[in-house]
Order: sequence, then C-alpha cells, then structure tokens
Amino acid sequence: MYGSPSIFSMPLLGSSSTPSSRNLCKTGSGNKCCFAKQQPTRVNGSAISALVVDDSAAMTIMGEDTEHIGILDIDPELKPFKDHFGYRMRRYAEQKELIEKYEGSLEEFAQGYLKFGFNREEGGIVYREWAPAAQEAQVIGDFNGWDGSNHRMERNEFGVWSIKIPDSGGNPAIPHNSRVKFRFKHGDGVWVDRIPAWIRYTTVDPTAFAAPYDGVYWDPPPSERYQFKYPRPPKPDAPRIYEAHVGMSGLEPRVSSYKEFADDILPRIRENNYNTVQLMAVMEHSYYASFGYHVTNFFAVSSRSGTPEDLKYLIDKAHSLGLSVWVDVVHSHASNNVTDGLNGFDVGQSSQVSYFHTGDQGYHKLWDSRLFNYANWEVLRFLLSNLRWWLDEFKFDGFRFDGVTSMLYHHHGINMSFSGNYKEYFSEATDVDAIVYLMLANCLIQSIYPDATVSAEDVSGMPGLGRPVAEGGIGFDYRLAMAIPDKWIDYLKNKKDEEWSMKEISSSLTNRRYTEKCIAYAESHDQAIVGDKTIAFLLMDKEIYTGMSCLMDASPIIDRGIALHKMIHFLTMALGGEGYLNFMGNEFGHPEWIDFPREGNNWSYLKCRRQWDLVDTDHLRYKFMNTFDKAMNLLDEKFSFIASTKQIVSTTDEENKVLVFERGDLVFVFNFHPENTYSGYKVGCDLPGKYRVALDSDAWVFGGKGRLSDDVDHFTSPEGIPGVPETNFNNRPNSFKVLSPARTCAVYYRVEEGNDDHNSNSRNETLVTDVAAEQKESVEAEPASVKDDELIVRLIEGFEVDVVEEASDDV
Repeated sequence: MYGSPSIFSMPLLGSSSTPSSRNLCKTGSGNKCCFAKQQPTRVNGSAISALVVDDSAAMTIMGEDTEHIGILDIDPELKPFKDHFGYRMRRYAEQKELIEKYEGSLEEFAQGYLKFGFNREEGGIVYREWAPAAQEAQVIGDFNGWDGSNHRMERNEFGVWSIKIPDSGGNPAIPHNSRVKFRFKHGDGVWVDRIPAWIRYTTVDPTAFAAPYDGVYWDPPPSERYQFKYPRPPKPDAPRIYEAHVGMSGLEPRVSSYKEFADDILPRIRENNYNTVQLMAVMEHSYYASFGYHVTNFFAVSSRSGTPEDLKYLIDKAHSLGLSVWVDVVHSHASNNVTDGLNGFDVGQSSQVSYFHTGDQGYHKLWDSRLFNYANWEVLRFLLSNLRWWLDEFKFDGFRFDGVTSMLYHHHGINMSFSGNYKEYFSEATDVDAIVYLMLANCLIQSIYPDATVSAEDVSGMPGLGRPVAEGGIGFDYRLAMAIPDKWIDYLKNKKDEEWSMKEISSSLTNRRYTEKCIAYAESHDQAIVGDKTIAFLLMDKEIYTGMSCLMDASPIIDRGIALHKMIHFLTMALGGEGYLNFMGNEFGHPEWIDFPREGNNWSYLKCRRQWDLVDTDHLRYKFMNTFDKAMNLLDEKFSFIASTKQIVSTTDEENKVLVFERGDLVFVFNFHPENTYSGYKVGCDLPGKYRVALDSDAWVFGGKGRLSDDVDHFTSPEGIPGVPETNFNNRPNSFKVLSPARTCAVYYRVEEGNDDHNSNSRNETLVTDVAAEQKESVEAEPASVKDDELIVRLIEGFEVDVVEEASDDV
C-alpha cells in the first residue's frame, strides 16, 4: 500500500522541558487527559481507525482502568499524571496497530525507500512521489533533455504519483549519476521543478555562486558499489564519543572528504581510546554554515565530502578499528528552502496533505525552518523509513536526535524557563503526536538493530525520555546533559578561582534523573563557533598563540589553563553521566573559533578546519592535553567506571577546594585550589586494602610537575563502626591519606590481593606508563634547534592575535 489517508488529531495534553533533575520534583495533581472519540475513515471500503478532530463530539476522560505503567513505579511523583501517560501509550499502541494492519508491520512500513523515489523493478525504473497538492506531474532530467512531456506521471487516490520508465536497449533509461527532478503543476496552474523527496544523492555546481542543487539518480553498477567487509563492533558499555564534522576535519583550508576522514582522522580517534564516532552534517544541507542542521534532502549524504559509497567506506573503516558510528539525525525540523528542499512540496495545501503544519504551527521562528506534521501517515512513513535507511544501507550503529525539545512541546521551548515542576511537562503544551512518533522511532530502531544506541538532545529534562517505551517512556538510551557546559561557562566567565563551589559543581554534575542515562560533555560544538569561545580559549585567550612552546617557561595563565582544561574535562567524564562526549579538536585545546565560509570572511575556509599540526608538533604544549585525554579514555577502558552505577561523593571541601568521590571502585581526588598543596589529605573509600595512583594529571607526560609517584602504596584505615555510616569518615567505612597538589586531580585504584608486583602487566598497571611511555623521551629531550621566534610564527599560521577578543562580522 503506497499511500494512506492522513491520520491527524488535535493537540492534547503535553509537557514542557527542564534540565534533568536527579531529585524528583514534587508537583500537585495534574489535569485529566482527554482524547477525541474514534471514528472510522473509509478508504476503498476499508475502515481505518483514526483520531479525528470533532468539536461536537463529547470528550472522553480516560478512566482508572489504565494498564500498568512501569514508569510510575520508578518515579511515584509522576502518578498525578497517570492519565497523560496512559493516553500517550494508548495513542502509540493504536498508531502501531494501524500501521501493522495496513502496512504489514512497523518494519515494513519503514522500508518506504523501496517503493518511493527511484527504484529498479523488472524491466525498468519506477519512480513514485507523494504530492497530493499536484494537479499534473512529470519526471525530468538529463535522460530526457529536461522535457517531461513524454514522461507524465499518474496519480492514485492517496496523492501518490508514479511512472515506470522501461529500459532502453537492455540499459536503464536513466543513467547512474545523472540529474533528475520532479516537475508538477499546482493549484494556480504554475509548473515548478523540485528535487525528489526520497532522492539518495544531490549535487551542486561548485563553480556557480548560489547555484541550486540537483537530484541525482544513484544506482552504481555492482563493480562500483561499496561492499562492507567488517562487522559492526560490540555495543560499548559506556559510549566515549568523538563528535566530528567531516567537512572541517582536515588540516587544509577546504572541505575534507569522507575518505580523507576515514584514512587520516579515524586512526587519531582510535589512538585516543574513544569507542564511538558521532558524525555531524551527514544528511544533505545546502547551507554549509548550518552545521548540518538545516536538512534539505533527508536520504542523501552530503555531496560536499563525497558519494554514498565513500561514506560507506568511512563507516566500514571505523568498524575495522572497533569504533561504533552514530549519525546526527534531524527530524525536529527541515530547511525552508523551496528549490532544493522538502519545503518545495508545500504549495499552500492543508497540513493533512503536507509534510508540514500550516501557518505558525508549521514554522520555527528562531530557526527559520519548517515543522513536521507528525500525525500524518506519510510523514511517519518518510521519517521512520529515513531511520531504517541509515541503519540498513550505511550500517550506522546509532543516532543522536537533534532538537528534541522543539519536538516535545508546541511552544518548542522558545522563551521558556524550565523550573523542573512536573506540570511544565504534562500540560496542553505537550505535542503528543511528536512523542508518539519518537516512541515509534525508538521501537523501530531496537527492532531492526537491537544493539543500536540512540541519544536525545533535550534541554528540558522530560521525565521518561530515557526509559523504555514499554514502561511508558519515550525510549531513548541516553539524553545529553546539556546543563553541564553552561555551568562551566558560567564559572569560567563569572567566577574567580577562589569562588568556585565544590558543592555546586558536584550538584550540577550529578543532577540527573534516576535510571535515565546521560551523556556528559564539558563543552558543546556551539562554543567553537565564531563569536563564542572554547574552554581552552576562555582559559588562555590570546596567550594560546604565544605561550604554548615547551622551549620557554609557561606563564601563569598557560599553567592554569592547561591544568584546569584537564581537570574540567576529566571531572565531567567521571561524575557527569553514563557516557562522555568530546567535540573534534577540544581534546587538545584547539585554538580559535570555527568560522564557516561567508561573505564577512571573504568566503575563507582558513578557520573552518582542524590544525592537527599543533598537537603533532612535539615542542608545543597542546600534546599534554591530548595525551591526558587519551589517558582518561584508557582509564575507562580498563576500569569501566563510566558505566558503573556506584557513584558516591564523599567530600565537597569548600575551604580547601577539594572534591572527593568514588565511581565504581576507583577513588577520585580533585584539588581546585589555585595555590595550596595538601600533604596527608584524608579521603574516604568503600573497600579496605592498598591503593595506588592509576592516573595523575600532574605527571610530567601530561605537562604537570611530577609531584606524585605511581609506585607509592596507600593503606586504608577503618573508620568508625562497620555498618553505621554516621560514625564513619564522611559516611565512608575506610580512609587513606594522599598528597594533593594545587590544581591537580588523581585517581586511585585498589590493588587486588596477590597482585603486589609493581611491574605487573595486569589491568592495575598505571595509566601513565600505559598511555605515554612512547612520549617520555620527547618530553625529556627538548628540540633546542628550534628558535622561539620561528615557533611563534609556526604556532598558529594564518591567525591574527589582534582579533581574538571577539568576531565583529555577522555569521
């Protein structure tokens, strides 16, 4: 069945969004949830149950006979909103049942790309397009000289236009890699040309300014089709994510390719011990500076960096290195481009026969983009098929859903200040249609590939976002801990070092909903955009241009900057969530901002790249931050602390600026004091025994002063009465004493009995030795032949110190 009547419903009970809260917020009783009466819609004699808006119909209140909702057991304070959860679960079940009844199954429904768009069928190519607003339609392209008079399409009762183009002389009538478009006439008699909605590749003339994109028929012969060689890697217990933008990943000031990223960048990511790559800007977007978030063609890979086969090569190469690959998926909105985007199919028709809502409901005023009608049958087919396309065709291992907050609420989070009150989540503001779509999407993904991982970018902290659909949740595996970068920005911009609060930092990092996993990150990719500053840039500012040489003594600003850069990122990883994310280049403190080519910078790519030569140059201090990043990831690879549910903060010492906590069986000690070093500082722990240093930010190899020794044994002492926490030291039954230098952090592991050999090759071997042995010689032997003045010129070639304060040009 290639088309079905649009299923639509009135906006009903909803919710708003607020930062994730570990302490479940108390609320009063919620409003009762209403739903419209069901009425049959007849199509060819078949009754399709649809939720139909009927102002005259009596609104029914869902009773107390709602089936058991598991999420209410996890968080009893959600019980006042039981009717809301019951309503949306019912809506989800009804929608899924309809799909199964009329499409066979959710999995079959999500294979729309096998019917829509261009597909080979016996003896020819069949092209189908859903365009209910069209009065006439043709397919045009290079193959017919852009004259569609001999290739007119036929319309069925669901608004689906189709044509079969027979092979010619045993060959496809439309050659592979040739341009095609959909031409149709709409209500006022005007003919327009559009890129097919389901197109799998698009290109643009790079020599013509502001040239429109063309759809491309992509069906390479078997000899040119990429064949995957490597299996998907096992799903990691905790994702350590390297977020990357392929186009700006190269050293040279130009757009880099998928193959270059695979060959040059993936080995770097693996060497730094990440286990997951998250790719931005893969779905085609005509505006490069949108960072890939204004998608024009949802089934097409961005042609700036190569072909679909090139992207497959990248993913296969990642799998060969043991790296999972996620893709940014943007189903929260679409580019408002008409000539080359999905918006071109909107010619003023009603939302029931359009991809988008009409009027203000269909337009995001801050993003200047179009908003989907998630209640529409064909929109569901399009978006769900899009997910399956990336999983099946390209072997991606997971998704990061962008802009989820905008989907969850009719107000899209605009001008909202979320307090955490549950009434903000469950009110008339909730977009239940969008929630049902997300529930279907997560159900589909897990059905197709059970080891897939799906994360949500949601600033609101919607309860249940990260719980299974079967419990009444929305089904995501992780949510992004978006409040953490904001906290670090606030501290770095507005607080002196002595004003930093250990309790507030600890609270911000642990403030997440119980049983809903988070991905922590210290800084977002948005901070790297022109006009903002990364953590390294906030810490070191203009001295990052002249003070990074190991051939000269580090200034106090550089010393502080490198020390806090290491501590902030590591603390975020260790305490902030059940996964960790780093944006490309931030691991070594990449200087400057990202500035995409634009009129204001004379269309330059100079600042739209990554300067890997900085971290590769041995006499520059960037290597210290990079090596520590490598050690952080290796620590988790060895001890799996990020995935551990054991997380106990025992000390938030405001006077001495010390933070102590346990994650798994590791003990973490962070000393944020700018001057004070503490000898014999007592730290609490759970297990008795002997502890040694596993990782130390003050090690020489990380640019520190080498004040700790990794072969010193720290023996515990019992504290208080066993089993009586109030008699213990900071509620911990054991303790040991450590040396804690100013602005450093150290991790201690418990030496297993019978494994006292300091030269052991077991997992207890220290990370300093594991990660950086090959770099010790270069640290000790400085290349004195390089002159300081030559170094400064080489340091950041092409960047001007006098513009570091702010960018004055408009983005």
